[in-house]
Amino acid sequence: MGKGSGLATDERTDLSRGAKDDVKVTDVKRRRGKMTRIINVYDQRHVQTGERRARKLNWHRYIRLGGGTMIARDMNAHSRRWDPRCREQRDTTFCEEIIPEPGLEIWKYDDRPSHHWARNGEEGESTIALTLATRPITQCTTVGGSHTTGSDHEVIEWEINVDKQEEADHVQVIGWNLAAMSKEDEEAAEKLWREMERERAHLGEECTGDNVEREAEWCQETLSKVLHAKAKKIRICARSKRWWNGEIKERRSALGREMTRGKRSEAAARAKAEQQKSIRQSKSRMWNDYVQNLRGGEVWRAAKFTNPGAGATVEALTDREGKQINTIAEKEEMLRGESFPLNDGDQYYELTPAGQAHECITEQSVERALFSQSVEKAPGPGKLSFRAIRLRWKWDKMRIVGLTKAAVRTGHHPAVWNRASGAVIRRPRQEDYTKPKSY
Repeated sequence: MGKGSGLATDERTDLSRGAKDDVKVTDVKRRRGKMTRIINVYDQRHVQTGERRARKLNWHRYIRLGGGTMIARDMNAHSRRWDPRCREQRDTTFCEEIIPEPGLEIWKYDDRPSHHWARNGEEGESTIALTLATRPITQCTTVGGSHTTGSDHEVIEWEINVDKQEEADHVQVIGWNLAAMSKEDEEAAEKLWREMERERAHLGEECTGDNVEREAEWCQETLSKVLHAKAKKIRICARSKRWWNGEIKERRSALGREMTRGKRSEAAARAKAEQQKSIRQSKSRMWNDYVQNLRGGEVWRAAKFTNPGAGATVEALTDREGKQINTIAEKEEMLRGESFPLNDGDQYYELTPAGQAHECITEQSVERALFSQSVEKAPGPGKLSFRAIRLRWKWDKMRIVGLTKAAVRTGHHPAVWNRASGAVIRRPRQEDYTKPKSY
């Protein structure tokens, strides 16, 4: 999964325990979206014991109806129910038992087989790799062609429907292009700000910490509304990538037309394959151009892109008491507690009597502090960069100075100023990545 995909994953080893590598369960969650469970199954007899480990699990507890479940991979089951080429029914019990689960449907691929076999002097084709899903699959096809492998199985590609609201959340606004604002845009934004703040009084000498908190929240929300209305939004999606070009755009339009006519038509499948081919070719051309233009020691810069990186998932963690943690929420809480431990002394304290430090705060001191920061610094969860705060400084200096004075006088640090976005990164060369301190 690429950076910025907005996806978080859990490898649910607690659910696949006992099946070893024959069953792998992964929960995928889009930010603010539903959870989708993807289950890879390899239903084959164990060489030594002869047992089929995948069949030992309680499959009823695996099926998620809300976010959807995809059960995919090599079922090794031959049935006319999903393969008209089948000559003899074989090993279908497992699939027949799973399919009646609520909401599960078999999604067939295109007419191409998923398996090529040769035994007893005969050759044949069959479909024994299946996808069972509780959510509609918009495209399900064997890739073949440029994706050939050493296996006797085809590579299979499938896509699921995303709710329109989830799709809108995924193509999210990550900020505003303030550097490209024209003079007219800035004037319009300033006018809107003055209209919105006209009825709101400035903080006085008798304000409390609660007043400071509400003022900071109002300033952040109002500035965001103004920029959302008057500045160009920065959105991140697949079309933001450098390799996205006019040819891919045309292929995407053609695919959209074919999908409108018939989602599972042969023409739609061809259009999908052509789009994927154009994307692969564009990425390949861009990479080749990049490598060819490197000179001398610059070639080593390419190494970090070619070396395999760490996986996108954080494996199951173990807390101090030895309990295993598997879900995203539990991992986040554990890692946050490990990185930012709370001291009992920080939770209960009495404010010292107000002094005179706030009296030293002037317009010049606040301006120096504000303009000493780089506008290239990444913004926090509120998406407001120092460039945005400088813009507001031009419109309403006294409100910022008054809020800063009140925060120092009351000893209250507003919560909206105290939030950050964190990323979990593996520490290199750690022996055990089930421990939180390895991140």
